[in-house]
This record gives sequence, structure tokens and C-alpha cells, in this order.
Amino acid sequence: MSENIEEQKINANKIDYTIDFVTSSVISKIGYKFLALYIPIMWISGYMAVAVFFDASQYIPWYINMFLLPVWSFILYFIFIFGIAIFTKAFLLIINMVHKPKEGVFRAEEGNQDYEFWRLRIELKKLVLWFMSNGPLPWVVMWGFRWLGVRIDFSSHLQDAWVDGEFIEFGRNITVGQGSVIMSSSIVGNYLIIKKIILGDHIVVGGVSNVSPGTIMGKESILAAFSTTIPNQIIEQAWIYLGPQFSRKLKPNKYAEQRRDIIYRKHVDEEVKYEVKQEVNIDEEQKKLINDNKED
Repeated sequence: MSENIEEQKINANKIDYTIDFVTSSVISKIGYKFLALYIPIMWISGYMAVAVFFDASQYIPWYINMFLLPVWSFILYFIFIFGIAIFTKAFLLIINMVHKPKEGVFRAEEGNQDYEFWRLRIELKKLVLWFMSNGPLPWVVMWGFRWLGVRIDFSSHLQDAWVDGEFIEFGRNITVGQGSVIMSSSIVGNYLIIKKIILGDHIVVGGVSNVSPGTIMGKESILAAFSTTIPNQIIEQAWIYLGPQFSRKLKPNKYAEQRRDIIYRKHVDEEVKYEVKQEVNIDEEQKKLINDNKED
């Protein structure tokens, strides 16, 4: 009997800590009160696109308008999605003044303000990012992330990947593989975890990988395909990590360690090729690595 009671206690404790990752793209319980905000945003944005068409087309003959219909469709589509972005940002500014977003671990339950406002922010940002990521111009979604507060520039590539819309800081030249998820917020059991993710310069996140909240990836590091980081994991600079449940060090990223300081020049008239020593911009901590390789 006592063994059964102990077993029930263990099972009861497991409920809170069962791994059940829920990112901002697949919220388990969608509240219709949040989705109701979509109606005025899309209505106003659609009205704005139609108003632009009727206002501008009245000065163009109808047969030219018919000929330009594909062009008009393209223009009105972008007026529509940029309208959604503008009006969504207006709602978010009001929401953030009422309850400021913050990092931490919160109870994922009805009535918890941090949880409820997180759901509200995510539902609104999903609307913008969905339209922009499914558009014909891939760079538009990068503008969308910047507009919503994610620190990212246009040197990075994350086509066909899901990236949360807050608490994420990208460096330069980052590639996120197809089907990958970078989530600064996730639900584990009955808890909501919100923690900032920082990705350094020249990073590769392999396809179908998951980057958990609080992950910090050092410069020139690689997370292999089908790998997963745990919350608050630190990926060391210039290392390759691999692992489906918990990424571990695999091997150093040799391409990040080595730099050539010799270039070849050829004198065309004399048909002579010679080596020229030149200075290369190398991080101080990586110079030792190059010297070690030369000694070997």
C-alpha cells in the first residue's frame, strides 16, 4: 500500500515536468478572445488596400487597369500585409504599456498575467510573420522581424524556419536550416519559460533543429541537423555541437580556426608566380590555434 502511495506521488510530480514543448507557432489552447483582434486589424488593412486602388485607378483608363491587374494585385497584397504590420504594432505598443514583456519562468495557466499577455503578444505577432513569410519576397519577413523587435539584419537567412518574435538577438551572416525552430519562449509541462536567445556572428543552425530558450551560441559555432539545445545551454565559440535530445560537443570548427596569411600573385608577362606575405584580420584568441597547427 505504501509503495502505491509513493508511486502516485512520483507520478504527480512528473506531471509538472513532463517535456511538452509548445512554441509560439503551436499554442495548445488558442483563445478566441485573442483571435478577435485579427478582425479589426485585417478589416482596416484590407480597407486601406481597397481605398488605395480606387483612389489611384480612377485616373487610369479602365482597359489599362485591366491590363495592369496582375501588377495591382501584387501592389495591393503588400499594402495589405504592411497595413497588418503597422496596426499590429500599434496594438502591441498599447499591450506592452499595460504589461511589459519580461524573461522568467511562469505558471502556464489561465489567470496568470505573464502567461496571458505572452499568449496575446504571440497571437498578434504570428499574424504578421505568417503573411510575410508566405509572401513572394523572402527579405520581407526579415523586415517583419525587425519591425516586431527582433535584432536581425538582412545578412541572415531563415527561410522555411520558425523564429519567435521577441527576446532574440542575431549576429551577422546566420543561416537557419529548413524546418528549424528558434524559440525564446516554450512551455515545459505546466511552466512557461521565456529567456533571451543570443546567436553570434557566422553561425549555422542545421535543418530540423530546435534552439531552446536562453541558448547562447558563440561566434562561428554550428548546431548540426536534427539537434536540440536545452534551456540556457551555451554553445562554445567555433565548435560543432550534435545531439537530438541534448547537444554535445562534437569537434572544433576547423574552418573557423584556420586563416591563410599567404596569397599567390602571378606576373603575367614574365610567367612567374610568387608568394606574398600579407596581414590577415585574425582574432587574438585564434592566433594561437594557427600557430599550433603550424607546429604540428
